[in-house]
Amino acid sequence: MRELSIRTGEREQMIDIGGELRGLIREQGWSDGALLVYCPHTTGAVTVNEGADPDVVRDMLVNMRRLVPHRGDYRHAEGNSDAHIKSSLFGCDQLVIVEGGELKLGTWQKVYFCEFDGPRTRTLWVQFLRTDAE
Repeated sequence: MRELSIRTGEREQMIDIGGELRGLIREQGWSDGALLVYCPHTTGAVTVNEGADPDVVRDMLVNMRRLVPHRGDYRHAEGNSDAHIKSSLFGCDQLVIVEGGELKLGTWQKVYFCEFDGPRTRTLWVQFLRTDAE
């Protein structure tokens, strides 16, 4: 298992982590298998979505704020209940195919770390799952 450190600059944002994942794949010499990307934080998430048009990320964040507002009928004393809900809606992990040492993503897809309670320094756990006899 490897760790990635991600520094966020806003309370809510989606950060493309594909470059970091590709660097890790190259550095480790991984070829064919799958990459499990896991967020061990209860107010963060990992997702795959469109990366060609930045308005998609904007639309997702704006509408998540509308669906699950920062202030609402919450009892959790830390003031970040919305972040916990958003994290659960997006999910804490993604499994991405690696083929020939490259992430196997659709034409428009990117892998994002989703911050819902920043800014913070976050850790992602990355595990390569081999499918061959490397």
